[in-house]
Amino acid sequence: MLAPSPPGWVPRRLVRLVSGALLALALSWFGPIAPAGAAMDVAKQVLIGADFHDQDLRGATFNLTNLRDASFAGSDLQGASLFGAKLQDADLSNTNLREATLDSAIFDGTNLTNAVMEDAFAFNTKFTNVVIEGADFTNVPLRADALKTLCGVASGTNPVTGRDTRSTLGCS
Repeated sequence: MLAPSPPGWVPRRLVRLVSGALLALALSWFGPIAPAGAAMDVAKQVLIGADFHDQDLRGATFNLTNLRDASFAGSDLQGASLFGAKLQDADLSNTNLREATLDSAIFDGTNLTNAVMEDAFAFNTKFTNVVIEGADFTNVPLRADALKTLCGVASGTNPVTGRDTRSTLGCS
């Protein structure tokens, strides 16, 4: 036989049920609450000509996004993911792309002047007609064909890291 509950006592199951109902009501009223400082996610979008210059985009996701003619000049894209992004004629000059995922991205006519790409992942990235004067490719894995293309146009010294572009690519 169960002992009677003390006055004012509420069963735990009822507390959980009411708490859950209140949370559901709050979310339906105010919408989902994003954590402070949550990274932007615009995967699979068409953002032709978008202006992202001088922005803090650390950890942002641009996977499979069309960013033709977009400007990221001076932006911080550290740890961002641009997997499969189309960056034709985009401006990524003076950007921080440290530890970014650039795999399978298409850089065609892209301006990477003075970009820092240290420790970025770009193994299957396509580079065509790019400007890389002063770019830093330290510890960036590249396919042999991409490396040959980049070494053919590499010049300058990165103003942030002080490293020679040709040296960071391992050009002979």
